[in-house]
Amino acid sequence: MMAPSGEAPLLIIVPAYNEEGAIAQVVREIQEAQPGVPVLVIDDCSVDSTAALARRAGAHVLSLPHHLGLGGCVQAGYKLAYELGYEYVIRVDGDGQHDPRDIQKIYEVLLKSRCEMVIGSRFVNGDGNHTSLARSLGIRLFRLILRPILGKPVRDPTSGFVGVNRAALAVFSRSFPLEYPEIEALVVLQRKAFRFEEVPCQMRPRRAGKSSITAVKSFYYIIHVLLGVFVNILKYEGRRKRG
Repeated sequence: MMAPSGEAPLLIIVPAYNEEGAIAQVVREIQEAQPGVPVLVIDDCSVDSTAALARRAGAHVLSLPHHLGLGGCVQAGYKLAYELGYEYVIRVDGDGQHDPRDIQKIYEVLLKSRCEMVIGSRFVNGDGNHTSLARSLGIRLFRLILRPILGKPVRDPTSGFVGVNRAALAVFSRSFPLEYPEIEALVVLQRKAFRFEEVPCQMRPRRAGKSSITAVKSFYYIIHVLLGVFVNILKYEGRRKRG
């Protein structure tokens, strides 16, 4: 893995766990959409051929020695990108649901708006196709909870199609929510008075396999995230009062 050149400050990271059915096509589509931009697949200790197929497709691969879960996997990518000096990182999921042709839209908004985070949203100019009923209900609940915390609406708070700049990388490389990180990451940004924007992106069906988020896990997800948001707010208020 090389440090960025002056012409290529962008890194695409792809967290992946047992995605051998989709990962090669995801890498190839990213390369077609963003020629010359390095692609880093973070393999979260998969037990299938995810890492080998990603390398064969032309990606750099960071193989984690232990299964860390999504948050730990993403943070490992952020940490490496920060240490190597990248200015921007865009995360694309390894299951093929994100269309790499939308990467450019996220990158352009990162550059022009100078926001710390840009979210690829399936609910801006769209109805959230390929979103389960349980997840859709959870998203609506999180919108209501996050609106007063963030001071502005967020349409797709659980999106994993996310771009960040170096200021956000500096924060996330040190501390990042380890489980179901997307919503808690927004709260972390709010504590730093960082800004975010959303851009419309299309969601596609998974290319292979099935989501690990069942109806029962969706309920657990909602409870877990609500507790995480509450703890983050308490930490922020405690530090603010001591300061």
